[in-house]
Amino acid sequence: MIDILVFLFETYGYAEACPAEPEQLARKLSAAGFEEGEISEAIEWLSGLRCIVSEPTASFDADSRSIRIFTEEEQARVDIDCRGFLAFLEANRTLDARQREMIIERAMALPEPEVSLSKFKVIVLMVLWQQQASMDTLILDELLTEETDEEDGEWTEVLPVH
Repeated sequence: MIDILVFLFETYGYAEACPAEPEQLARKLSAAGFEEGEISEAIEWLSGLRCIVSEPTASFDADSRSIRIFTEEEQARVDIDCRGFLAFLEANRTLDARQREMIIERAMALPEPEVSLSKFKVIVLMVLWQQQASMDTLILDELLTEETDEEDGEWTEVLPVH
């Protein structure tokens, strides 16, 4: 499913360009070679994202000294690397409190029991993409680059997702 989300980002530069009708999007994804099960999951996930982005919410006026406390369920699904990355993005003002909450909600909506950092980055990318948020080039590069943990414990960059 994550591959489909990356495909949508790369194919449709703007979220509005992506077909809104699930049937039309499913046909395009099927023509691109994705499997039906993955397509269904991706369309459902994307529909949830569109829903939370479009719903009016109370303004988040988080104090810069406040911290987000994760529930046990969130901690189990969103590991320390993902939470640290989220804190980094907030501290650098790439994300605001509302976007942070959208990202956490969409991470919890994934079918996997635990979200890896590379998948988490795609979730961040998709939330910002759906909101048409402007992104710093370095942040965009970070979101589109996967990292892997090698046996010797060092992090190395591998092929970009794009």
